[in-house]
Amino acid sequence: MQVTKHMKRCTILLAALTAAILGMAPGTAAAQAVEDWQLLTPPPGERPVKVHAAFHLLDVNEIDDEKETFEFTGILSLKWTDSRLAFDPEEAGAKEKVYTGAFQFDEASPGWYPEVVLLNAAGLYETRGTVLRQGPDGTCHLVQVIHAAAESKLDLRQYPYDRQRLEAVFKVLGFGMDEVVLAEDPDLPSIHNGSIRIPQWKFNGMAAGSRIVEVPYGHGAAEASLFALSMEVQRERGFIVRLLVIPLIIIVVLSWSVFWMDRSSLGERMSVSFVGILASVTYQIVIGDILPPISYYTPIHAFTNFSFWIMCLTVVVNLAVGSCDKAGKHELGNRIDRHCRWGFPLAYAATLALIVASGVWR
Repeated sequence: MQVTKHMKRCTILLAALTAAILGMAPGTAAAQAVEDWQLLTPPPGERPVKVHAAFHLLDVNEIDDEKETFEFTGILSLKWTDSRLAFDPEEAGAKEKVYTGAFQFDEASPGWYPEVVLLNAAGLYETRGTVLRQGPDGTCHLVQVIHAAAESKLDLRQYPYDRQRLEAVFKVLGFGMDEVVLAEDPDLPSIHNGSIRIPQWKFNGMAAGSRIVEVPYGHGAAEASLFALSMEVQRERGFIVRLLVIPLIIIVVLSWSVFWMDRSSLGERMSVSFVGILASVTYQIVIGDILPPISYYTPIHAFTNFSFWIMCLTVVVNLAVGSCDKAGKHELGNRIDRHCRWGFPLAYAATLALIVASGVWR
């Protein structure tokens, strides 16, 4: 769609240049091209031109933890006024002019329009539908259905208790604050579909607003305005609890069965402990596949690491009890086993409670 629009503009500019060189009289095709070329610049009058934006979020399709991207679909609405496009409804035979679809918008719509881009796009950006309405006073209302992927920095320090803010940032390309201002539409608030469902996430709400950013272009202007869409999401913990937490807790609890085994069966006790240790290592590999390669510690890392170390500690207890049995200190070995039967569960439960508390209230 954009290529066709640009080709049309190039044709108009070429005809306008020809008219300027040859001095074509008013009313000729080349002179008309000059008038069309003037329509390709931002509307005259008060500066900057105000473009009011609103967004209707239809769905958030996916959030990718590893790539730190999210995919969304919505309707972008842009409003501005161009007095050069004003017309007489009686003469035109219509109360408004409507250009529907990419072809009519590219080929038939005569005026300038704000070229809005997604600044933090992550490759995917599709326009699936376009409608442009022009009122008799030159008011323009452009509506486009957008399907895109955007980059958004994720903070996973509280994983799997984390909440994230996803942002989609839009900007009018090529114009600074002194020419075009992109602001939130006061008459059409940005909204979201009430039934948005994201796999493994809970959608908590959305907000929209404008802000200012420095740019290296814009005819000397050092700043430009942005329209930012912010979405609040919270992770659903059911998946990670079902996949990792409950199975690993069961494996840890089963590893404590060594405290009820015979003191002399050191080989069997060690086999049970090492099976649990290997299972813990396997679950740490699973976590490595789920999470991106982050440098900081998360509650789920604390949980898997502590589970690993407490099962390693059962190996130390097995060796101590075995040594007591060989030295004939049977009562001491029995006492160690009895203390471990309640000491290990208490220490494990207390540590898990601290991990959960640090994740929830950090």
